[in-house]
Amino acid sequence: MAQSQQLKKDESVEEAYFTLRSGHRIPALGLGTWKAETNVVRDAVYNAIVECGYRHIDCAHIYGNEKEVGEGLQMAFDAGIKREDIFVTSKLWIKSCVPEKVRPALDTTLSDLGLKYVDLYLIHWPICLSEDASSPPKKGQVLPFDTVGVWREMEKLVEQKLVRDIGVSNFTVKKLEHLLANSTIKPSVNQVEMHPSWRNDNVLNYCKKENIHVTAYSPLGSSSTDLFHAEEVIQTSEKVGKTPGEIMIRWLIQRGVSTIPKSSNKERIKENMRVFDFKIPDEDMQKLSSVPTQKRTNPGGELIVTSEEEKESILREFWEGEL
Repeated sequence: MAQSQQLKKDESVEEAYFTLRSGHRIPALGLGTWKAETNVVRDAVYNAIVECGYRHIDCAHIYGNEKEVGEGLQMAFDAGIKREDIFVTSKLWIKSCVPEKVRPALDTTLSDLGLKYVDLYLIHWPICLSEDASSPPKKGQVLPFDTVGVWREMEKLVEQKLVRDIGVSNFTVKKLEHLLANSTIKPSVNQVEMHPSWRNDNVLNYCKKENIHVTAYSPLGSSSTDLFHAEEVIQTSEKVGKTPGEIMIRWLIQRGVSTIPKSSNKERIKENMRVFDFKIPDEDMQKLSSVPTQKRTNPGGELIVTSEEEKESILREFWEGEL
């Protein structure tokens, strides 16, 4: 029976961070705030930082709660936490994905968060929608995405010291290739969906080759994947003596991937942090990487599909074979 390998204290601390191409360090584990209710996210952010030791908060304008996230951050700073010790990620929404809207969008985020800079600013999706776009959008509301023009404005944010690192989210290998060929400051991060039911190996391997760090969202899958009852997860959980959630988060970290599980529950937030005192043995890592069902749970159809009849072809074209 395989057993977890215990980490020495210094190894545990070291594994809590990954180094980006810029030299800055990103925490291996962060608190996601997607769908976190405005009336609870403030306390969740504060508790995660002050009581549970989190050092990465992931947010976005479209989540509609950056003001409350900012309040939670300020509470943590008032409690003695230093700003430079907290890594804050935010994202440029698709209705602002035109060059002239990049800086104003960041200004809004900084104002809402009450910060002078964010550590990482991501292009949320490689999509551009008109201001009046519905969900799902109508034909004519999905606009051409000017990757190079938007990225040049992102680069300016680094030069202006409003952002320490810039990156992308939901980018395929082909989109990354295009960006790398047309950029001065290369993307530090690609944030993508990743869990045992969607390993995303193609993107992960390419990003490792190009020194682009990968952050995983939806690390525990979704209700449709039911990974908490997957045989591979349960068997590893029982062998290693850790919960299924801890196993899935640790699996990502051992792949060299940081992750941002979302929770407003204090006990779950604590549980998610208990992943730095053990290692999953190689044979169990392989088992977790062999879950047969591989399916993306967040293809973004509500953002780009303008016709149900053309849904399959639109998504296939958007994901460029990575669906």
